[in-house]
Amino acid sequence: MPTGRYLLHDPHDHSPLGEEHFQCAPGPSGWRYVSQRLTPGGEHRGSVDVTLDDLGRPLRVELRAGGWQVRGAALDGVTWVRTDPTGEHAAEGNAPAHALTGASPAFLVATARLLRPHRGDAPVRVRLVEFTDPVLAPLTVDRTWALTGSETHTTDSGPLVVDEYRVTDLGTGEQHTVHLAGDVVLAAPGIELDDLASPPTAFRDDDR
Repeated sequence: MPTGRYLLHDPHDHSPLGEEHFQCAPGPSGWRYVSQRLTPGGEHRGSVDVTLDDLGRPLRVELRAGGWQVRGAALDGVTWVRTDPTGEHAAEGNAPAHALTGASPAFLVATARLLRPHRGDAPVRVRLVEFTDPVLAPLTVDRTWALTGSETHTTDSGPLVVDEYRVTDLGTGEQHTVHLAGDVVLAAPGIELDDLASPPTAFRDDDR
């Protein structure tokens, strides 16, 4: 069960945004990731709880930030309920999208797991509902993912396969690179893996 810490920063000016302390592991339903998010000063600022099925679809997503809460899942596209800080009002949303996403590194693993692009294939297009910081406002985005390379590294715990993905935002044309090893993000814009207490878990049915 990988347990560790990501350092988060603004991908444009590199100002620190805080930390995300996480643990994740395959389970009976597929894969689960839970984390606590902290401000640069060490104060609690939110949490993430994501459960995927064996195909990478979101069975349950629960996000908390800025007093807001979102609960969602893949249902008639994707469906969610967003609750205001007072807890008095809840607004339900639905969109014809493939999955949910957000600022947490968990969603990079989740999207790669859902799409599973193969090396040499055309980029895979996906529509996502993104919940943006700091108030978890929903935004529908279209992106493509392409697997551009894989490298195997020798480690004390055995071979470590690192996959490189090219992600393109179709709305802005911006591209960036994501490096994943199993269910851990090694590097991505705004994300730095700062500590890892145990090796990443490889998904057993990966065949690329």
